[in-house]
Amino acid sequence: MPEGDTVWNTARVLHRALAGARLTGSDFRVPQLAATDLAGWTVRESASRGKHLLLRLTAPPHATPPPDAPIGPQGGAASTQAGAAPAQGGGAAPGDDGGARWTLHSHLRMDGAWRAYAPKERWAARPAHLIRVVLRSARAVAVGYHLHELALVPTAEEESLVGHLGPDLLGTDWDPAEAVRRLAADPDVTISEALLDQRNLAGVGNLYRCEVLFLRGVSPWTPVRAVPDLAGTVALAQKLLAANRGRWTQSTTGSLRRGQTSYVYGRRAQPCRRCGTAIRKEELGERVTYWCPVCQPERPAD
Repeated sequence: MPEGDTVWNTARVLHRALAGARLTGSDFRVPQLAATDLAGWTVRESASRGKHLLLRLTAPPHATPPPDAPIGPQGGAASTQAGAAPAQGGGAAPGDDGGARWTLHSHLRMDGAWRAYAPKERWAARPAHLIRVVLRSARAVAVGYHLHELALVPTAEEESLVGHLGPDLLGTDWDPAEAVRRLAADPDVTISEALLDQRNLAGVGNLYRCEVLFLRGVSPWTPVRAVPDLAGTVALAQKLLAANRGRWTQSTTGSLRRGQTSYVYGRRAQPCRRCGTAIRKEELGERVTYWCPVCQPERPAD
């Protein structure tokens, strides 16, 4: 499942495959970028912010702005995604080599994926009709499947796409105190919904939401104000994501064996690993949640 650790891992795969490479071609299969050609552009780096992927590029010196890019107030390209706020001064800022700096943004949501292939390797990860973008270089080909929110923006304007996010659980600037502050600012929402709100902390998805609450012994329906130790909950979320950074198997139990990687997530009607009670599954908001009714008892709200 593409949660913060999966996106972090994906960014590193793309970085190893493309960082420093000059693109020999691109193929965008989304309407807003269909006419964009990145041949000759250089990949600077690949990074993640929560569940967002940021592929940072440098355009060749004197390159024309991507097709259909709105013009900024000083004649530069403002963004290729409608509605993105222009940066101060407008346009993509030039790099040290004189080329403008751009960022290709994508979001995996529930079903997106990036794969890196050798130049002549068969693209076997997903059906071809799910491909949204292909980036070619002499040493590797990156293929994006079923990507969402695909946009090409000046790097200086990345905040127009990710500035709303809370502290990144796997970021170098991770700030647990700020994450706790943001969660506590809406005390009546359930802790289950609050953990999924990327404006509070960026990177938690449904798997980690369910597992964190089980390990903390907190019912998913508990309002934020009634969570006994909000700081401890935040710390555990960061610890679990960090433990899975660098590997594709997501485990919260310490085991990487099939069927033993989670306590409650995906285990409806199976016995709780602690007390033996059948794990329950129910809709909560727009997502399903898994929990143990004995290990995570509902507490009266204050």
